[in-house]
Amino acid sequence: MKIKQLSIFLQNKLGRFSEMATILGKADINMQAFTVAENAEFGIVRLIVSDAEKAAKILIEHSFAVSVNEVFLLEMPDVPGALATYVNKLSDAGVFIEYMYAFSGANGKAVVALKPSDAELCEKILA
Repeated sequence: MKIKQLSIFLQNKLGRFSEMATILGKADINMQAFTVAENAEFGIVRLIVSDAEKAAKILIEHSFAVSVNEVFLLEMPDVPGALATYVNKLSDAGVFIEYMYAFSGANGKAVVALKPSDAELCEKILA
């Protein structure tokens, strides 16, 4: 399934993530999953929220650099080898995975968010 994800560029300074989380909380936006990648000067927060459009608008109003893009969410059994089954199908079809991150779902399921190089082909393969 496709879902909207926010990519937020944060300066690497004390309190910046906290500020972002506080703004979203006050706007009644739930952070459902996220990952943070960083380098010396800034971090990139990839974030799945309850209302991506509202979150982007509010964060931009507070001077955060935000982009909205689509990622795929894959729900699979939380067992060894399950992820390999999916990524092998994508790889065999020539779909490169730009990035991905995972989180625990409910009822023994795992959920993986992934950004493919070819969204249309990815959707056909995973349908």
